[in-house]
Amino acid sequence: MTAKEENNPTQQRDDRVLVLTRVFDAPRSLVFEAWTTKEHLDQWCAPRGFTIPWSEGDLRPGGPWRSCLRAPDGTEYRLRGTYREIVRDELLVFTHAWEEDDGTLSPETIVTVRFAEENGKTRLTFEQGPFRSVEARDGHQGGWTECLERLAEHVANLQTRSAS
Repeated sequence: MTAKEENNPTQQRDDRVLVLTRVFDAPRSLVFEAWTTKEHLDQWCAPRGFTIPWSEGDLRPGGPWRSCLRAPDGTEYRLRGTYREIVRDELLVFTHAWEEDDGTLSPETIVTVRFAEENGKTRLTFEQGPFRSVEARDGHQGGWTECLERLAEHVANLQTRSAS
C-alpha cells in the first residue's frame, strides 16, 4: 500500500457508508484523547476555514453531544448525537445528525471510529452511515478528510510541545 493509499483511502463496504482510514504518527492514547476531549475537538473537528464557536458533550454511553460549526461566511451549522459505545483507546461509536433551524434533525447516521496500535503509530478507521444516498455520503467525505488532516496536524503539534 502506498503512503497516499494508506492515508486517504475511501473504501465502500456499502455504497451508502463512508469509510476512511488514516495512520497517525502518534500513540493511540493521544489520538483517542483528541477525539474525546473538548479542548482538542474544538481545535480540529471541522473542515478547514471553519471554527467551532461552541460544543458540549457527556462522554459516556447514552450521553448526548452537540456542536456548532461556523463557516468562513458566518453561516452556522449545528449537529448533535448520542454516544453509544466507548472503549478507551480502541473504539468510539456515536450517532450524528444535522439540526435544522426549526429544531428538526436530518436522518441520523452512526459514526464508528476504531483506534489500532501499529508500530508506535495509530491506525484510525472512520466509518459513517448509512446515508440516504451516495451523494449524501460523498458530501461528507471532503469534510471528514479535512478534519482528519487537521487532526494529524493537531496531534503532531501536541507531541512537539510535549517534547520541548
